[in-house]
Amino acid sequence: MSLPLEGVRIIAVEQYGAGPFGTQHLADLGAEVIKIENPSDGGDVGRSVGPYFFGKGDSHFHQSFNRNKKSITLDLKQPEGQEVLHELVKTADAVFDNLRGDIPAKLGLTYEHLKEYNPRIVCAHLSAYGRTGDRAKWPGYDYLMQAEAGYLSLTGEPDGPPARFGISIIDMMTGTMTALGLVSALVGARASGVGRDVDVSLFDVAMHNLSYLATWYLNEGVVTGRAPRSAHPSLTPSQLYRTKDGWIFIMCNKEKFFGVLCELIDRPEWASDPRFENFAARLKNRDELTEMLDGVLSAATTAEWMARLGGKVPAAPVNDIAQALDNPFARAQGVVADVPHPARGTIGTVACPIRCPGEELPKRPAPQLGADTLAVLKSVRDDGAWIEELTKKQVI
Repeated sequence: MSLPLEGVRIIAVEQYGAGPFGTQHLADLGAEVIKIENPSDGGDVGRSVGPYFFGKGDSHFHQSFNRNKKSITLDLKQPEGQEVLHELVKTADAVFDNLRGDIPAKLGLTYEHLKEYNPRIVCAHLSAYGRTGDRAKWPGYDYLMQAEAGYLSLTGEPDGPPARFGISIIDMMTGTMTALGLVSALVGARASGVGRDVDVSLFDVAMHNLSYLATWYLNEGVVTGRAPRSAHPSLTPSQLYRTKDGWIFIMCNKEKFFGVLCELIDRPEWASDPRFENFAARLKNRDELTEMLDGVLSAATTAEWMARLGGKVPAAPVNDIAQALDNPFARAQGVVADVPHPARGTIGTVACPIRCPGEELPKRPAPQLGADTLAVLKSVRDDGAWIEELTKKQVI
């Protein structure tokens, strides 16, 4: 057996979070991801994102997004840098970038620029607002997308200020979506012999994630807002409830689960109570049901309720980050990966969520800046004089 993307070579002109997150999926699944970093500015800005570091140019942030990749230094703004890019493209399956929308064309990273060197090349572009339109030149980040796409109006308590997600969910979903776009285009290119551009933007993904809330508004004019206790907008009980020592999230998102819940909390009569007999009735009387459930659930701890409800009613404890990562189930599932590291021996990261039964995914640390420059250049042109000239001109 082999990994799904073994033999696939991807040239990645990337930095920070969204792009590296996407290509890390591909590297985890066996692709050779060659990360191009500018030698004049310290490489990927993610290397300097603190506050925690394993050494110079090796931040915890960088290690979180660049596992299993190679790094070469290359200045694409110099003509000789473009020459190296073209040599790499001849041997590659795809070029991936996450640059401002107007930059890929300027750096010659589009299919139009690269097809003469490899007509099968796939060029995947991840940007803030896309490569066309009024905002192609705009910089943009995750939190801005959450704000403009309405997420902050949906998050938090109704009487509190707007709130964003606690993690950069748009960056991560856009990286994953771009990886999907790249692999999809690669399948097409292998079938047709012709590559293409693929575009994904933070803004488009943020809007796409509105999903059924968008459908409600576009067809019924319904503007969904925040609900107490992070409640589902239409299904209940599906929210946070108080326990003796904290909180539990219960989701009776099928009618049958409410009856099971009532049995397990020793309140079977609630299931046939006209106030709670179906989703519509429970939604109408949600505040009353919340108060009643709080009263019952507050009599025992979250762990005690999980022991009673787990596997019977969809429920979860409300953990902090430490509790989530130290969770015995998470550890047993292999969610945490120990990766060899030259300075620390091993470091802990979260593992790739894609499982390939029978195969162990690679676990190589994020590369040092330019660690693979010479080896990669020799793989495309074993010419010492050429490499020496590139070094003299500070192209690499």
